[in-house]
Amino acid sequence: MTSAAKIVILDRALGGDAANPAPENILAGIPRARAANQYADAGQEFFCGSWTSTAGKWRVRYSEHEFCVILEGRVRIESNAGERHDFGPGAAFVIPAGFEGSWEVLAPCKKWYAIFEPKR
Repeated sequence: MTSAAKIVILDRALGGDAANPAPENILAGIPRARAANQYADAGQEFFCGSWTSTAGKWRVRYSEHEFCVILEGRVRIESNAGERHDFGPGAAFVIPAGFEGSWEVLAPCKKWYAIFEPKR
């Protein structure tokens, strides 16, 4: 049996598309973000690629599960309950669906992401 599925090699150098936070969610700065989605499954539930952002802080509410690996820069993620985490190069973490809080880019950031959002 042969499979038509092929390995997808992610390209760290892709520029991507604008992915700025909605203006009403920005808490500080003027963050400029870009996302280069490099893979999506046929069911449009799983996505992965690279993301970059300049400094700034904004509110987030996750309906998806996101796995992140920070490649460059520093970020701070804080829940609405006050739990705070700082991440730098090499850090890997998951933000679960249902998380609400803020995402702050402390130093220009680049990350790999993998997102799973089941269709309901």
